[in-house]
Amino acid sequence: MTLTPAAGSLRIDPLAPGHPGRWENGPVVVCHLDRAAVPVRLTEGRTPELVTDRFELHRLGDRLLVLHRFRPDELDDDIATVVADELGDVVDSAPLFERVVTGIVRSTILDPLTAWATFYANSLAVLRRPHGAPVVGLPPEASLAGFAPVHARALDEVVGTTVADLGSCFGFLPLLMAERGLDVVATDHTPGTMTLLAAVARAGVVPEAAERLRTLACDARAVPLADGSVDTVTAIHLLEHLPEDGSGPIVDEMVRVARRRIVVAVPYEEVPDPVYGHLRRFTRDDLVALGERTGWSYRVFDDHGGWMCAERR
Repeated sequence: MTLTPAAGSLRIDPLAPGHPGRWENGPVVVCHLDRAAVPVRLTEGRTPELVTDRFELHRLGDRLLVLHRFRPDELDDDIATVVADELGDVVDSAPLFERVVTGIVRSTILDPLTAWATFYANSLAVLRRPHGAPVVGLPPEASLAGFAPVHARALDEVVGTTVADLGSCFGFLPLLMAERGLDVVATDHTPGTMTLLAAVARAGVVPEAAERLRTLACDARAVPLADGSVDTVTAIHLLEHLPEDGSGPIVDEMVRVARRRIVVAVPYEEVPDPVYGHLRRFTRDDLVALGERTGWSYRVFDDHGGWMCAERR
């Protein structure tokens, strides 16, 4: 089975040229209210479909126009949580969600790499403080600061000096691994995301990453790395994005590539969150089954979600 990106993911180029204060892709137009003249023309005489603390949302035929006033210092991964919290009733699928979040970053700062470097620097600053304060009005467990202990635990579980991280998404964890002195391969199924991470690494947001981090766009069930080629393989909040029959093959691939240890982390949810692209929920028993599948010595434990770490015997 192929790991299929969310519809639209492959059509988003996060570094594509844009217009001052405006970013457009497919069915989504995102405009900064203080930086673009376009919203006045498009919204004149129209009643917004939705108005929240952060957003004004209009329907333009089959397109969505999202207006906002985020500041550069507010660009970090908590944007995703704010979008889900305030616009989730309308922005209710992963393709729309990805476009809106990308549009907010790109419409706030014109230069693509500067916009994303700001986003990464702000996000990493929060993740380096495991007990940082979450965004006001957001539940702590849903905020970037609330996720920081997951990154911290993942870093602590790594053994050796070489790591492959599967499903890296923006790649905050691989950047923190490189900062710690590890040589890391970040992988994700979306080429645009890996291109973005490579560009940010070269830009020096984390100085060590230019030499220590490389990226691969690939299916997590067919990673183009040799058997036993890295000490540790991690999959942190990846498996919930797959159907129930998708976890086993990924764990098999982790076992193949890892020389010493694999580390799996998943959230515990009553219902998978479709806005974030979650397809299944996990229980402790599910993690035990994955541990048994490895044939290695394994541990299952809870720490801001569920974990399974397996060691080669």
